[in-house]
Amino acid sequence: MTEKRRNGIARGLLAIGIIFMAIGFFRGETEVVLRQAVNICLECIGIG
Repeated sequence: MTEKRRNGIARGLLAIGIIFMAIGFFRGETEVVLRQAVNICLECIGIG
């Protein structure tokens, strides 16, 4: 596999990742992820 092709694949995957992140952001999923992270942290230290 040539370096040019590998760079193209990497750029494509990066673009797909950015698109999915933007979709999640506009759907309001950042709040859901943050809430779940807080709940997990509180359960780990025994408060939740």
